[in-house]
Amino acid sequence: MEKKELLYEGKAKKVFTTQDPDALIVSYKDDATAFDGQKKGTIVGKGAINNRMTNHIFKLLEAEGVPTHLIEELNDRETVVKKVEIVPLEVIIRNFSAGSFAKKLGMEEGIKLLSPTLEFSYKNDDLHDPFINDYYALALGLATREEIDVISKYAFKVNQVMQKYFASLGIELIDFKIEFGRYHGQIILADEVSPDTCRLWDKETHEKLDKDRFRRDLGNVEDAYQEVFRRLGIQ
Repeated sequence: MEKKELLYEGKAKKVFTTQDPDALIVSYKDDATAFDGQKKGTIVGKGAINNRMTNHIFKLLEAEGVPTHLIEELNDRETVVKKVEIVPLEVIIRNFSAGSFAKKLGMEEGIKLLSPTLEFSYKNDDLHDPFINDYYALALGLATREEIDVISKYAFKVNQVMQKYFASLGIELIDFKIEFGRYHGQIILADEVSPDTCRLWDKETHEKLDKDRFRRDLGNVEDAYQEVFRRLGIQ
């Protein structure tokens, strides 16, 4: 599979067309952004870690019945994926209070929630991805009721599988953001699962092993990403 035209370039990835109209090549970058692009920087090696970690996690999820866009990993930074129409919803699952959730509700970070929460954001950079509920999504035509139900079911399944898996690595899955796409009438998991999109804390020390180290100027950003990758044990 070969790259042809650059179809899209985002904050963290480039997407290229291929000779197969049903397949794209995603190339992960080391660029890092936060706060809707107001903060920019580079996390050395991030692209390779996020690419390989995403593919590793997606394989685990597929084995548990969650369909994904993964076709084939080409190299450290590039992967062939199914060409999907992204559903314009960011899907966020939270297991502990952190980030905007903690701030909005006046909570300390790190409080275990009585049950996982599911929330949607309207995927729109110009509007800063505003928080919406499923009634908004239906009213705006962003997704059908059936699609929202499937997305919700898969999101909680992803959480269940990832919580158990990360716990086995000594990592607490605090929260995460995922995206879904439409592929020949089917809803499948797309985008990525990485320290860019998940809050991951060491189970014992509660040290942050994710993008919050970049957002909050905590230092040792590369080391945190490398530590997560090391625990994954990917060869």
